[in-house]
Amino acid sequence: VGQRIAAVSDRPLDYEFVVVNSGEINAWALPGGKIGVNRGLLYELNNEAELAALLGHEVVHVAARHSAQRMSRSTLLGGALVIGSSLLKDNENKDLIMGTANVGANLLNLSYGRSDEKEADLYGIRYMVRAGYNPQAAVALQEVFVRLSEGDDPNWLEGLLRSHPPSIQRVKDNQALVDELMPTLQGQNLITGELRYQEATATLKRTKPAYDHFERAEQAYYDDRPEDALADVEAALAIVPEEARFHGLKGHLLLSEGKHRQALGSYNEALRLDDNYYEYYLGRGFAQSNLNRNAAAMRDLSRSNDLLPTYSAFNELGRLSLVAGDRTAAKKYFKEAAEAADADDSQREQANESFVRLDITDNPAAYVTVEMLVGEYEYIYGKVTNISPLPLERITLHFAAAVDGEVERRTVVMTDLLSNEYDYVETGLAFPAGSVWTEDMMAGEVGEVEIAGR
Repeated sequence: VGQRIAAVSDRPLDYEFVVVNSGEINAWALPGGKIGVNRGLLYELNNEAELAALLGHEVVHVAARHSAQRMSRSTLLGGALVIGSSLLKDNENKDLIMGTANVGANLLNLSYGRSDEKEADLYGIRYMVRAGYNPQAAVALQEVFVRLSEGDDPNWLEGLLRSHPPSIQRVKDNQALVDELMPTLQGQNLITGELRYQEATATLKRTKPAYDHFERAEQAYYDDRPEDALADVEAALAIVPEEARFHGLKGHLLLSEGKHRQALGSYNEALRLDDNYYEYYLGRGFAQSNLNRNAAAMRDLSRSNDLLPTYSAFNELGRLSLVAGDRTAAKKYFKEAAEAADADDSQREQANESFVRLDITDNPAAYVTVEMLVGEYEYIYGKVTNISPLPLERITLHFAAAVDGEVERRTVVMTDLLSNEYDYVETGLAFPAGSVWTEDMMAGEVGEVEIAGR
């Protein structure tokens, strides 16, 4: 249906149409021709022509570049997609972030302007007529939206109502346009396609109870009711045993309860059914790590990052690299964790500190600066500044000065310098009273550094 609409649009693109496995009632368009319809919305449609009206509306958003404009307004083009909330509660796996259906939710639910929606309705109807569909379905589609907006379903209120606000006026405007077009369409065999749509969505509708159980399980888990969540997941699996998402959520639940071997089995099933989704590799990686299968854990976490880089995977890879004694790899992973798009401020700070703990030993001068000063009676001092995010308890400093044509050297050990603070150190060096000296006649450098509490 989508490709029939795309073929008659005013902007030729390599359009791609997908069904997203989410119960939220929504449809969306991204720049370049990627258009999605959520599973939850397909339940509400009655025929193929209504689907054509929906996809025609989204194709116009792409053709008119509405999606690019709203993304630019929100500055999302300059940032990364926001990963949704964690599926794991506060335990040893609390940093395992699961995206589920929330990946890019802020981007996908941005509101179109009223003029954008009016233009999408107008040209969407024209597109569906060009493709041979009955335009009266566009009116029926808006009536569906109005009916849904009058309910209290949070999936509706959080989804399409925000990005495509319905109204009785839009129903009337669409009907007026259809009435205007109908005289020119007399005698044409326009498609409604009710039977074809019902046949195509029969399995989807038959299995809806399983997905209802799944969504209740997700909510129960967010609400910290793991027993209820597991019961609903099992009920979902009893209806549709070959759904990767059900096995994946069961894996998350078992992992959060510390049942790592059982979690491993659930993730294996999820990956057997869908081996191209980062979340299952991420979860299995943590299960493997908790079972001390570090090499297998690193393979899974790396594969997870290949599909979607996350703070959680990078951070755990850093920890496992340290266990393996590979400081270079650990530094690399912690640095990537600190720069991960989904990391929050506290996670970035934690990852950066992990990186600095390793790097400060290798590159102390990058974190401790020394400025040479001459004080009263030509005594030479060092102003030492800790620019690292960590408190230091032992800093070895090497000083040198050209005194009476001879280079004199001293080593001083300084203790207790807090992050972003400085202190003055007596070097034990001095120029002869009344002598002429320049800054290049003295130098100070940092030697070994120890972190407080290590």
